[in-house]
Amino acid sequence: MKLKLVLLCLISSTLAFAQEQKPSVNDFAWLAGCWERGGNGWEGAEQWMKPGGQTMLGMSRTVANGKLREFEFLQLRTKEDGTIHYVALPSGQQETWFKLVKSEKQEVVFENLEHDFPQRIIYRLENDGSLMARIEGMSKGQLKGIDFPMKRGKCE
Repeated sequence: MKLKLVLLCLISSTLAFAQEQKPSVNDFAWLAGCWERGGNGWEGAEQWMKPGGQTMLGMSRTVANGKLREFEFLQLRTKEDGTIHYVALPSGQQETWFKLVKSEKQEVVFENLEHDFPQRIIYRLENDGSLMARIEGMSKGQLKGIDFPMKRGKCE
């Protein structure tokens, strides 16, 4: 009887452990803070607030030769159905939603195959503490990708 109970407990705990945990916006706390990139007369910055209310808010801007070239308001947001989305509002354009399709300890991938470009947004925290952001997808019939390597910066 005791053996059956022990086996039942082992099987139950194994099944519970095997069930996939749903990702949470809190899993992306490593993205919070300020990130910088630039060189040769231009600079870019991206800043993310820490998770709160199942949302992270972010913004980015690119300045070249002292003039604003691009800006974007960003969200990592949990919808009512539990799915997580990257919501981008670039340079005053219409917002675009990208659904979370991959979540690992130091990498997230969001995708919207209906969008013109990009169709995929990737953030990866590198082992040296830097951040690699990447956008990719089809453009004019060819696969295109743009990398945005960033270092942690000061939030001022």
